[in-house]
Amino acid sequence: MSKMTDKVSYLKGLAAGMKLNMEKDTNKLLMEVLNAMGEMAEELETLSQAQEELNEYVESIDDDLADLEEAIFEDDEDYEPVEDEDALEDDELISYACPSCGHELQFHVDDVDFDEDYLCPACGKPVFPEVEEDEDAPEGDEDND
Repeated sequence: MSKMTDKVSYLKGLAAGMKLNMEKDTNKLLMEVLNAMGEMAEELETLSQAQEELNEYVESIDDDLADLEEAIFEDDEDYEPVEDEDALEDDELISYACPSCGHELQFHVDDVDFDEDYLCPACGKPVFPEVEEDEDAPEGDEDND
């Protein structure tokens, strides 16, 4: 049993030893509070046991995953799992200067989406402004047959 259920049991024993007159409303209230505390202590004990089982299960999955990674990547000497985004190598970053103010920005190679509107944090203008095509400009020599 947990400390909580032990304490509630002790309080219930105290109340029984005091032979409280159950005809008084305050004594009825006290006994109902003790009963509710007992139920809460039992529920907490159940949740605690379930949490321990889940922790054991997650640890087991983690061990299995580590074994699987070792089996799959044992021949790949260069493989190192990326723990967090701060560990990204410099060659995976793109440096770009804002065309409006020249503020230096860095983007991860895989995160750049030219269809998205990126705004410069320094000046608030678009980092990749849309270029309007000149309709009068020749598109190529179509008459060279």
